[in-house]
Amino acid sequence: MEQIVGGLSALGPIWAKFGLCANVIALAAALLLGPAAFAASAAPVPVPGAANLPESALPAPRAQGPVSLEKALAQRRSQRSFGATPLTVAEAGQLLWAAQGITGGKGERNAPSAGATYPLVLYLVAGHVDSLAGGVYRYLPQGHRLQGVAVGDVRAALAIAARGQRWIADAPALVVIAAQPVRTAARYGARAEAYVAMEAGAAAQNLLLQAVALGLGGTLVGAFDDAAVRRSLALAETEQPLAIVPIGHRR
Repeated sequence: MEQIVGGLSALGPIWAKFGLCANVIALAAALLLGPAAFAASAAPVPVPGAANLPESALPAPRAQGPVSLEKALAQRRSQRSFGATPLTVAEAGQLLWAAQGITGGKGERNAPSAGATYPLVLYLVAGHVDSLAGGVYRYLPQGHRLQGVAVGDVRAALAIAARGQRWIADAPALVVIAAQPVRTAARYGARAEAYVAMEAGAAAQNLLLQAVALGLGGTLVGAFDDAAVRRSLALAETEQPLAIVPIGHRR
Protein backbone atom coordinates (compact mmCIF):
# COMPACT_ATOMS: atom_id res chain seq x y z
CA MET A 1 0.00 0.00 0.00
CA GLU A 2 2.78 2.44 0.94
CA GLN A 3 4.47 1.73 -2.39
CA ILE A 4 1.33 2.67 -4.32
CA VAL A 5 0.78 5.87 -2.33
CA GLY A 6 4.43 6.75 -2.76
CA GLY A 7 4.21 6.15 -6.48
CA LEU A 8 1.18 8.39 -6.79
CA SER A 9 2.89 11.10 -4.76
CA ALA A 10 5.93 10.90 -7.00
CA LEU A 11 3.72 11.84 -9.94
CA GLY A 12 2.73 15.07 -8.22
CA PRO A 13 5.33 17.30 -9.92
CA ILE A 14 4.37 15.85 -13.33
CA TRP A 15 0.64 16.31 -12.79
CA ALA A 16 1.22 19.85 -11.53
CA LYS A 17 2.50 20.79 -15.00
CA PHE A 18 -0.92 19.98 -16.36
CA GLY A 19 -2.71 22.13 -13.79
CA LEU A 20 -3.89 19.29 -11.57
CA CYS A 21 -3.87 19.98 -7.87
CA ALA A 22 -2.19 17.86 -5.24
CA ASN A 23 -5.57 16.68 -3.97
CA VAL A 24 -5.82 14.45 -7.07
CA ILE A 25 -3.12 12.30 -5.50
CA ALA A 26 -5.20 11.85 -2.37
CA LEU A 27 -8.35 11.09 -4.38
CA ALA A 28 -6.55 8.47 -6.46
CA ALA A 29 -5.18 6.86 -3.33
CA ALA A 30 -8.64 6.78 -1.79
CA LEU A 31 -10.14 5.10 -4.86
CA LEU A 32 -7.38 2.50 -5.00
CA LEU A 33 -6.83 1.83 -1.33
CA GLY A 34 -9.85 3.10 0.57
CA PRO A 35 -10.38 5.78 3.25
CA ALA A 36 -7.33 4.91 5.33
CA ALA A 37 -5.00 5.77 2.47
CA PHE A 38 -6.91 8.98 1.81
CA ALA A 39 -6.46 10.09 5.41
CA ALA A 40 -2.74 9.40 5.22
CA SER A 41 -2.16 11.14 1.88
CA ALA A 42 -4.58 14.08 1.99
CA ALA A 43 -2.41 16.37 4.05
CA PRO A 44 -2.59 20.04 3.06
CA VAL A 45 0.17 21.79 1.22
CA PRO A 46 2.03 23.99 3.73
CA VAL A 47 2.56 27.52 2.51
CA PRO A 48 6.31 28.20 2.26
CA GLY A 49 7.23 30.93 4.71
CA ALA A 50 3.67 31.14 5.98
CA ALA A 51 4.78 33.15 8.99
CA ASN A 52 5.89 35.88 6.58
CA LEU A 53 2.74 35.97 4.45
CA PRO A 54 0.50 39.03 4.58
CA GLU A 55 -2.27 38.63 7.13
CA SER A 56 -5.90 39.02 6.10
CA ALA A 57 -8.04 41.37 8.15
CA LEU A 58 -11.47 40.07 9.12
CA PRO A 59 -14.56 42.28 9.24
CA ALA A 60 -14.92 43.95 12.62
CA PRO A 61 -16.91 41.76 15.04
CA ARG A 62 -20.23 43.06 16.24
CA ALA A 63 -20.85 43.59 19.92
CA GLN A 64 -24.64 43.42 19.75
CA GLY A 65 -27.12 41.18 17.98
CA PRO A 66 -30.84 40.40 17.75
CA VAL A 67 -30.66 37.13 19.73
CA SER A 68 -30.47 37.25 23.52
CA LEU A 69 -28.08 35.05 25.45
CA GLU A 70 -31.04 33.28 27.05
CA LYS A 71 -32.55 32.49 23.66
CA ALA A 72 -29.24 31.22 22.30
CA LEU A 73 -28.85 28.95 25.33
CA ALA A 74 -32.37 27.57 24.87
CA GLN A 75 -31.92 26.96 21.13
CA ARG A 76 -28.45 25.43 21.10
CA ARG A 77 -28.54 21.86 19.86
CA SER A 78 -25.93 19.62 18.29
CA GLN A 79 -26.26 19.86 14.51
CA ARG A 80 -24.80 17.22 12.19
CA SER A 81 -26.62 18.05 8.97
CA PHE A 82 -25.70 21.11 6.93
CA GLY A 83 -27.09 22.93 3.91
CA ALA A 84 -25.09 24.03 0.88
CA THR A 85 -25.13 27.74 1.74
CA PRO A 86 -21.56 28.98 2.31
CA LEU A 87 -20.51 31.00 5.31
CA THR A 88 -19.58 34.62 4.87
CA VAL A 89 -16.20 35.90 5.98
CA ALA A 90 -18.01 38.09 8.51
CA GLU A 91 -19.74 35.02 10.01
CA ALA A 92 -16.48 33.10 10.19
CA GLY A 93 -14.77 36.05 11.85
CA GLN A 94 -17.59 36.49 14.35
CA LEU A 95 -17.38 32.82 15.35
CA LEU A 96 -13.63 33.01 15.88
CA TRP A 97 -13.99 36.24 17.84
CA ALA A 98 -16.63 34.67 20.10
CA ALA A 99 -14.22 31.88 20.97
CA GLN A 100 -10.96 33.79 21.36
CA GLY A 101 -11.49 37.43 20.49
CA ILE A 102 -9.83 40.16 22.52
CA THR A 103 -12.29 42.29 24.47
CA GLY A 104 -10.14 44.00 27.10
CA GLY A 105 -7.52 46.69 27.09
CA LYS A 106 -4.97 44.31 28.60
CA GLY A 107 -5.54 41.57 26.05
CA GLU A 108 -8.35 39.83 27.92
CA ARG A 109 -10.28 37.40 25.72
CA ASN A 110 -13.86 36.20 25.51
CA ALA A 111 -13.02 32.83 27.09
CA PRO A 112 -11.42 32.67 30.55
CA SER A 113 -7.84 31.46 30.78
CA ALA A 114 -5.88 30.28 33.81
CA GLY A 115 -3.44 33.02 34.67
CA ALA A 116 -4.14 34.68 31.32
CA THR A 117 -1.70 32.22 29.73
CA TYR A 118 -3.94 31.78 26.65
CA PRO A 119 -2.74 28.41 25.35
CA LEU A 120 -5.50 28.00 22.76
CA VAL A 121 -4.85 28.29 19.03
CA LEU A 122 -7.82 28.34 16.65
CA TYR A 123 -7.72 27.15 13.06
CA LEU A 124 -10.39 27.87 10.46
CA VAL A 125 -10.74 25.08 7.90
CA ALA A 126 -12.45 26.81 5.00
CA GLY A 127 -14.36 24.72 2.48
CA HIS A 128 -17.14 27.04 1.36
CA VAL A 129 -16.50 30.45 2.88
CA ASP A 130 -17.15 33.44 0.65
CA SER A 131 -13.96 35.27 -0.38
CA LEU A 132 -11.71 32.64 1.19
CA ALA A 133 -9.87 30.01 -0.81
CA GLY A 134 -10.15 26.48 0.49
CA GLY A 135 -7.45 25.96 3.06
CA VAL A 136 -6.35 26.16 6.67
CA TYR A 137 -6.10 29.53 8.41
CA ARG A 138 -4.81 30.39 11.85
CA TYR A 139 -6.82 32.93 13.81
CA LEU A 140 -4.79 35.80 15.24
CA PRO A 141 -6.74 37.44 18.07
CA GLN A 142 -4.46 40.46 18.04
CA GLY A 143 -5.91 42.55 15.27
CA HIS A 144 -8.69 40.01 14.53
CA ARG A 145 -6.91 38.55 11.51
CA LEU A 146 -6.27 35.33 9.63
CA GLN A 147 -2.92 33.85 8.71
CA GLY A 148 -2.77 31.32 5.89
CA VAL A 149 -1.23 28.01 6.97
CA ALA A 150 -1.96 25.54 4.18
CA VAL A 151 -3.83 25.46 0.87
CA GLY A 152 -6.41 22.87 -0.10
CA ASP A 153 -9.75 21.70 1.26
CA VAL A 154 -9.02 19.19 4.03
CA ARG A 155 -12.55 18.71 5.37
CA ALA A 156 -12.78 15.17 3.99
CA ALA A 157 -9.42 14.25 5.50
CA LEU A 158 -10.53 15.57 8.88
CA ALA A 159 -13.80 13.65 8.63
CA ILE A 160 -11.85 10.43 8.15
CA ALA A 161 -9.47 11.38 10.95
CA ALA A 162 -12.57 11.81 13.14
CA ARG A 163 -13.26 8.07 13.07
CA GLY A 164 -15.02 8.23 9.70
CA GLN A 165 -17.68 10.77 10.68
CA ARG A 166 -18.27 11.76 7.06
CA TRP A 167 -20.97 14.32 7.84
CA ILE A 168 -18.18 16.60 9.09
CA ALA A 169 -17.08 17.16 5.49
CA ASP A 170 -20.53 18.57 4.64
CA ALA A 171 -20.06 21.61 6.87
CA PRO A 172 -18.88 24.65 4.92
CA ALA A 173 -16.31 25.40 7.61
CA LEU A 174 -14.69 23.76 10.60
CA VAL A 175 -13.08 25.43 13.58
CA VAL A 176 -10.36 23.32 15.13
CA ILE A 177 -9.45 24.21 18.70
CA ALA A 178 -5.83 23.35 19.40
CA ALA A 179 -3.53 24.32 22.25
CA GLN A 180 0.08 24.89 23.16
CA PRO A 181 -0.08 23.41 26.69
CA VAL A 182 3.46 24.52 27.50
CA ARG A 183 2.20 28.09 27.85
CA THR A 184 0.08 27.08 30.84
CA ALA A 185 2.35 24.32 32.13
CA ALA A 186 5.19 26.79 32.56
CA ARG A 187 3.14 28.41 35.31
CA TYR A 188 0.93 25.65 36.68
CA GLY A 189 2.84 22.43 36.04
CA ALA A 190 0.74 19.26 36.04
CA ARG A 191 -2.49 21.17 36.65
CA ALA A 192 -2.14 22.74 33.22
CA GLU A 193 -3.81 19.78 31.52
CA ALA A 194 -7.06 20.40 33.39
CA TYR A 195 -6.88 24.16 32.94
CA VAL A 196 -6.35 23.90 29.18
CA ALA A 197 -9.30 21.51 28.87
CA MET A 198 -11.52 23.92 30.82
CA GLU A 199 -10.52 26.78 28.57
CA ALA A 200 -11.17 24.77 25.41
CA GLY A 201 -14.65 23.90 26.66
CA ALA A 202 -15.44 27.54 27.42
CA ALA A 203 -14.22 28.65 23.99
CA ALA A 204 -16.25 25.92 22.26
CA GLN A 205 -19.44 26.90 24.08
CA ASN A 206 -18.90 30.55 23.18
CA LEU A 207 -18.50 29.55 19.54
CA LEU A 208 -21.62 27.36 19.51
CA LEU A 209 -23.77 30.01 21.18
CA GLN A 210 -22.52 32.57 18.67
CA ALA A 211 -23.47 30.16 15.90
CA VAL A 212 -27.04 30.08 17.19
CA ALA A 213 -27.13 33.87 17.31
CA LEU A 214 -26.05 33.94 13.65
CA GLY A 215 -28.71 31.47 12.56
CA LEU A 216 -26.12 28.71 12.20
CA GLY A 217 -25.53 25.41 13.93
CA GLY A 218 -22.73 23.05 14.81
CA THR A 219 -21.52 20.53 17.31
CA LEU A 220 -18.44 19.65 19.31
CA VAL A 221 -16.43 16.68 18.02
CA GLY A 222 -13.83 15.08 20.25
CA ALA A 223 -13.46 11.62 18.69
CA PHE A 224 -10.50 11.78 16.32
CA ASP A 225 -6.99 10.53 15.74
CA ASP A 226 -4.68 13.23 17.06
CA ALA A 227 -1.83 12.40 14.71
CA ALA A 228 -4.09 12.42 11.63
CA VAL A 229 -5.59 15.78 12.58
CA ARG A 230 -2.14 17.19 13.21
CA ARG A 231 -1.01 16.07 9.75
CA SER A 232 -4.13 17.40 8.04
CA LEU A 233 -3.65 20.86 9.55
CA ALA A 234 0.16 20.93 9.39
CA LEU A 235 0.21 21.69 13.12
CA ALA A 236 3.44 22.42 14.91
CA GLU A 237 4.77 19.64 17.13
CA THR A 238 4.05 21.76 20.19
CA GLU A 239 0.35 22.07 19.30
CA GLN A 240 -2.26 19.58 20.48
CA PRO A 241 -5.68 19.31 18.72
CA LEU A 242 -8.48 19.31 21.27
CA ALA A 243 -11.76 19.67 19.38
CA ILE A 244 -13.30 20.01 15.94
CA VAL A 245 -16.38 22.21 15.57
CA PRO A 246 -18.18 21.88 12.21
CA ILE A 247 -20.34 24.94 11.52
CA GLY A 248 -22.94 25.71 8.88
CA HIS A 249 -26.52 26.50 7.95
CA ARG A 250 -29.22 23.99 8.68
CA ARG A 251 -30.26 21.74 5.82
